[in-house]
Amino acid sequence: MLSVFNILGRIAWASASDYLGRKRVYAIFFSLGFILYVAIPSAAQLGNVVLFVALLCVILSMYGGGFATIPAYLADLFGSRQVGAIHGRLLTAWSVAGILGPVLVTYLREYQKDRGVPLDQAYNTTMYILAAMLLVGFVANLAVRPVHPRYANGES
Repeated sequence: MLSVFNILGRIAWASASDYLGRKRVYAIFFSLGFILYVAIPSAAQLGNVVLFVALLCVILSMYGGGFATIPAYLADLFGSRQVGAIHGRLLTAWSVAGILGPVLVTYLREYQKDRGVPLDQAYNTTMYILAAMLLVGFVANLAVRPVHPRYANGES
């Protein structure tokens, strides 16, 4: 299911960004992601497996969609000449997050367990922290502006 929703998200969200615009799609990612991350602990507490899995599937679709949409967003912001170099740096940052993110999540889970939080609630705080990070991303996305076309085209 991870792969299916990742690939479906790549196709659907990237296509949607062609119509809605990349910045608007990323605003959807951050705002909808916030709502979903906050809702996951409640879905788990309700014991509603279908709702829990559905929320995670939408999140996974946005992960794939973000990955597929970012080159076009970079081209919108920096011009197509600059995408290669900037995309390489972005993938490096994405890779670092792919290593540090699970380490942070594991640390937070162990911290919760050590404090006596029941195992079925050990990820709740993590979800709220991740939701807060999505709010930071939302604000950062709103603040992003394209570079002047003179710089996007490689002129000095």
